[in-house]
Amino acid sequence: MLLRSDPFADLFSAPRSAEPTLASMNAFRHGDVITVEFDLPGVDASSIDVQIERGELRLQAERKTAAPNGARFLVRERADVTISRRLMLGDVLDVEHVDAEYRDGILTVRIPLHETAKPRQIEVKSQQLDSGTSVPIESTAT
Repeated sequence: MLLRSDPFADLFSAPRSAEPTLASMNAFRHGDVITVEFDLPGVDASSIDVQIERGELRLQAERKTAAPNGARFLVRERADVTISRRLMLGDVLDVEHVDAEYRDGILTVRIPLHETAKPRQIEVKSQQLDSGTSVPIESTAT
């Protein structure tokens, strides 16, 4: 049988706040894609809501815990919780081609760079004083 180790827990336990819990995250750039990984342990994939509006990514998900029918909790430390996070996205990201995947409690969101934000080669032309013809000079722009 599972026993409580704190005999005073019932005296001090109060309902948890209704405020959303902030989702932990990592973000990194690999090539031309920004990847953001959010920790969502115990969340059902159907409760995950990801939206992008006006340059802001909004994440909201719910984790619910329940005992089987007829059972009662002896200890309940994993409360029902709403998890959320908001991120401001820069103009250099292509929000029309976002990809999201949820696996093993981690939501991975991939946002590619917009074509205009990618590095590109610029041809620099030089004019010879005596011949009047252009000669390309190699140069890279970053």
